[in-house]
Amino acid sequence: MLRSVGVELNTRGRYAVMAMADLACQGADNAVPLSQISDRQHITVAYLEQIFQQLRRAGLVESVRGRAGGYRLARGPEAITVADVMTAVEEGVRMTRCLGISGEPCLAGERCLTHELWEALGREIGAFLTRVTLKDVVEGLPATAPITPAAPAGLRRQDGVSGEGRP
Repeated sequence: MLRSVGVELNTRGRYAVMAMADLACQGADNAVPLSQISDRQHITVAYLEQIFQQLRRAGLVESVRGRAGGYRLARGPEAITVADVMTAVEEGVRMTRCLGISGEPCLAGERCLTHELWEALGREIGAFLTRVTLKDVVEGLPATAPITPAAPAGLRRQDGVSGEGRP
């Protein structure tokens, strides 16, 4: 298991996804008060208010006023990706120490030796998050979906096909 590879994903992004998944569980037509999300997800109401302001501006949630007020998804959970949520709360996935600014080095005066490795990993994570919807999260698909890495050349896969596509 990877423990620390310099992944930067703060609580705002994680909490936003948790809160949006909570909304998805409550149904498309139900307005949910932030206090209920707070109780279920153990996130303070004050922090949820900040997050939901950004989600509303991004068009991912709608606010409902009145006694039965709260928030609901603006679109179906199958139409909102985790990347949409992360972008709405201005949360990126950065794997390198540098800030990603052109010409800004990872180390004093130069890029680190493994910069391209971490950049590529960050792109893979970003691509994954654009494929995963709130519906997938609620149904548990990302955690249970099989991950099939490419077999190195010459190695046999479980189906008996070699990495070169020959049995």
